[in-house]
Amino acid sequence: MSGIAVVIPTLDEEAGIGAAVDRLRDVDTIVVDGGSRDATVARAKAAGATVLTETGGRGAQLNAGAKAARASTLLFLHADTRLPAGWQPKVEAALDRPGPVVGAFSLAIEDAGMRLSLVALGANVRSRLLGRPYGDQALFMRRSTFAALGGFRALPIMEDLDFVRRAARIGHVVTLPDRVVTSARRWRRHGAAKSVVINQAMLVGEALGMPHERLAAFYRRAR
Repeated sequence: MSGIAVVIPTLDEEAGIGAAVDRLRDVDTIVVDGGSRDATVARAKAAGATVLTETGGRGAQLNAGAKAARASTLLFLHADTRLPAGWQPKVEAALDRPGPVVGAFSLAIEDAGMRLSLVALGANVRSRLLGRPYGDQALFMRRSTFAALGGFRALPIMEDLDFVRRAARIGHVVTLPDRVVTSARRWRRHGAAKSVVINQAMLVGEALGMPHERLAAFYRRAR
């Protein structure tokens, strides 16, 4: 196996999934749908993606996509996130260096004003200094690393952070300076300030040992 496969978990992403897949025309692209009630599946297939269905949560979606992928390198991409130009050789170069086992890109938020620019800045400081990128920064790794870590755990929330923390125990987690661009929709839907407060509360709750099921329930109520 060689090359890079891109795995995109979806749930009701009909508005943007066609364009997301189309931007990856020359890449093995696997869309794993979580039970969409809209035209996500049809539009992903029409754009040329391999489409699977997995309703066991996002961690299970990501694992299903990785299992179906034929490439030696895996990249996990949110449906509303765009990769930077020339991303493929940058991924390969990062993983060819000694030390890194998992990588991600820096974050930019589409059409960001002052508040969302600060959100992106905070995310980039966190990921570069602490080695803690999140899933919206397009996590990538060799298939062998994914297998060694046992994939994503079946958590109801924060499965990306859990994966990155486990990866940091076996090697370096690197954040590239090149930026992915993600949609501002989730921050605008709930407000940038409120979203930041909720996210920080989630981290505090996890640090205090709250079960992920309770954290997920809090997250749903808060948003």
